[in-house]
Amino acid sequence: MTDKTFLQWPFFNDHHRTLARELDAWALGTLPAITDTPGAHEDVDNTCRVLVRALGAGGWLRYAVPKAYGGMFDQLDVRSLCIIRETLARHSGLADFAFAMQGLGSGAITLAGDEATKQTYLPLVAAGEKIAAFALTEPEAGSDVAQIASTLEEKKNGYRLRGEKTYISNGGIADFYCVFARTGEAAGARGLSAVVVDANTDGLKIKERIEVIAPHPLARLRFDDCVIPKENLLGTRGGGFKLAMQTLDIFRSTVGAAALGFARRALGEAVSHTTSRQLFGAPLADLAITQERLAEMALDIDASALLIYRAAWTKDSGAPRVTREAAMAKLYATDSAQTVIDKALQMFGGMGVTKGVKVEELYREIRALRIYEGASEVQKLVIARQLLSE
Repeated sequence: MTDKTFLQWPFFNDHHRTLARELDAWALGTLPAITDTPGAHEDVDNTCRVLVRALGAGGWLRYAVPKAYGGMFDQLDVRSLCIIRETLARHSGLADFAFAMQGLGSGAITLAGDEATKQTYLPLVAAGEKIAAFALTEPEAGSDVAQIASTLEEKKNGYRLRGEKTYISNGGIADFYCVFARTGEAAGARGLSAVVVDANTDGLKIKERIEVIAPHPLARLRFDDCVIPKENLLGTRGGGFKLAMQTLDIFRSTVGAAALGFARRALGEAVSHTTSRQLFGAPLADLAITQERLAEMALDIDASALLIYRAAWTKDSGAPRVTREAAMAKLYATDSAQTVIDKALQMFGGMGVTKGVKVEELYREIRALRIYEGASEVQKLVIARQLLSE
């Protein structure tokens, strides 16, 4: 059971409804053979490579780049990105991850790359032939980007990159990384710049593969005197912080959409289980406490969807920034999805914490979304500062 009446909301056009319908059918027919096979979640590197190729072959990665480089629209359509992430997350957390990182990982190139750089990378991202990564976080610079310590020093033959990044999604399997480092034009956030670093660059090392509760390709990277061509600079020197925030402005709402997909799947699993599970001689769904929980879950899901697609529609309608709207969408959707999934798991009892049961997988998948691309606490600061500035 998945409620799709939200697609009739005025946020959407007919092509969004077509996208949701066609992607859902594709996911049903394609993803189980990739993600539900034995070992798929143990060898996540290979599974994600297969998923990226499949998403490229299906044409879905065309939504992650502009039309001039093999994409679907002239500019990224955030509503489409949200629909894709919500749909994929409902079917498979790994499929959502594979799609999301193609967009986020190449987003800085879309926004600030020169023509040659865009032509070099974006068509291959859209085709699923190159895997992208976004390298911002450092051991001492997570939520506080201004504390980035990696350095990018200009030399005659380009830039010399030194430093370390950690918790980098697609680390170890990416073909290129969009890396943010300090060029020193000013103190703090004003002294950052961004460059594209190919995975085969001399001096780039995968120092550690990081295992997390919901397996995804993650790594700690080390840059030891990497020589980066000057043409790989994205935008202007000193513009790295602004570029990172512009990229997150687009993709932060889609994190909420992924959480929404997880929550919708949890509600569907809960309804199916409680209507078939007998307790005290009647279906579990007949109990008032069960109905109360299901109502709460449905309410949180609709509220999340309204915030997500409000933010996406606002961005697509031409707003230069949707910082507050995107922060609200991500904060509410990810936090409430955690609650929705927890309630679903509780209804399953002991089965809910059994490995291999869908709600147990969802319980592990949702947790990271409340941290990456800005933790929930950071989103509250963003919202408050936006409010106070007005």
